[in-house]
Amino acid sequence: MTVSHRTLPAVTSWRNLWIVVSAALLLLALACGPGAQTETDNARPVVSPTSALSASVAEPTAAPAEPAAETLSTPDKEPSADNSAVDNPAPPLAEAEPTAAPEAEPVPTPVTTVQELAAVVEANPVANTEEPEPTAAVERERAEGPLAADPVGIQTWINSDPLTLEQLRGKVVLVDFWTYTCVNCIRTFPYLKLWHSRYADDGLVILGIHTPEFEFEKDYTNVLQATRDYGIAWPVAQDNDFETWEAYENRYWPAKYLIDQDGVIRYTHFGEGKYAETEHEIRQLLWEAGADLSDDAELPEDQKLDPSYLGALGGEVTPELYAGYHRNVNYIMSGYRPYVVQEAYYHAVDSVGVLAAPDEMELEPHRIFFHGTWEVGSEHVRHGRLTNNYEDYLTLKYSAKSVNAVLTSNSGEPYQVRITLDGEYLTEENAGADIRFGEDGETYLLVEQPRLYEIIDSPGYTQGQVLRMSSNSNNFGLFAFTFGVYEAGP
Repeated sequence: MTVSHRTLPAVTSWRNLWIVVSAALLLLALACGPGAQTETDNARPVVSPTSALSASVAEPTAAPAEPAAETLSTPDKEPSADNSAVDNPAPPLAEAEPTAAPEAEPVPTPVTTVQELAAVVEANPVANTEEPEPTAAVERERAEGPLAADPVGIQTWINSDPLTLEQLRGKVVLVDFWTYTCVNCIRTFPYLKLWHSRYADDGLVILGIHTPEFEFEKDYTNVLQATRDYGIAWPVAQDNDFETWEAYENRYWPAKYLIDQDGVIRYTHFGEGKYAETEHEIRQLLWEAGADLSDDAELPEDQKLDPSYLGALGGEVTPELYAGYHRNVNYIMSGYRPYVVQEAYYHAVDSVGVLAAPDEMELEPHRIFFHGTWEVGSEHVRHGRLTNNYEDYLTLKYSAKSVNAVLTSNSGEPYQVRITLDGEYLTEENAGADIRFGEDGETYLLVEQPRLYEIIDSPGYTQGQVLRMSSNSNNFGLFAFTFGVYEAGP
């Protein structure tokens, strides 16, 4: 997959010069006649939605074969070891929605005659083909890296008054792009908190740019609650319209940009991992800024993978799975296998439909199946009616150590979700941090706010287990599943 690099905007004079050079070459050809990338380390990339949903969708099971990247056998293969980034190569970023890449500069219309070429040149006069003398800032940028962009288009600030990089000159700034339901971002919080506690007094400023993946993540109250729940004490800026994201040409959650005392980006890292390397770079820039770092702090290690996963023969990891049709239809139209393969699901887009899941023995691994009455939305799927006996459910066959789900409520009212694994309630040994136990041994989630819920945390890596989730409430709404194979954590 391609990672956008940070670049300066194009200079108009160079574009005009290109047109003149192209024109000269084409004139010569006409006169003579014929013959004369970047690592991501567990990053979650943006996947743009399709422009429109076709009224008739081909049967999902007839989609092209899945790419080999979907099932991982080694932790170093992209996507990551727990494959929580994406199960297939990201489709092209083509839409103009907030998460889409900037549109490419238009390519000049090809010309076939000297007259047409002359008209193009005349319509694009060159005012000055000489490059202006570079400023000191540009010279520094060419030598050491691009100048960092200021936060722009920010709706709200948390833990701080509005900040600019000019105000922070002389400090070392770590810009961290995140969103609060992203499991990859959550896994980096302990390291960010470590760096904040170690180096804030030495001149390090962590600047969190919260750029939302889901619509509910734009809500100030939700983001504020997340900063409190995760103990985030540094400044956080809400970048709801992706303006700062685009200013950095960023494409990943999480993404880190380390900026020196003069405002120059000196180091970048996308995704999880390389915490020792990142801290080494932080210390280097603080030392350049005059900080006394004679303490020789022990550098942190990356999260450890579960030994049973490392020892599993051909160990596969279920990729991140999205419930809403936005991503599913996008994958179909891009030629990839979608996360939901039930034909009735696509007939229920933006409406309520009745779906039937196959028997557990016939479940296709790494796919979400819905049974009963469900409403299929752009970002999530919601239980479509009130029930009494948990007759409607969603299920999947997965391979991982831990399972998490992003859930929310349409009405904001809390509700319970019953959880079973291979037809049995969970135990103290395999229950995730958010599981509750009833008097009869029933295991369930109490969904009280929109966030990521930790459902399964098995003693070790497991393959082909069947998870079932069911609720009698019509507020039950699923956005995404994520999976992990670390010794500890979600």
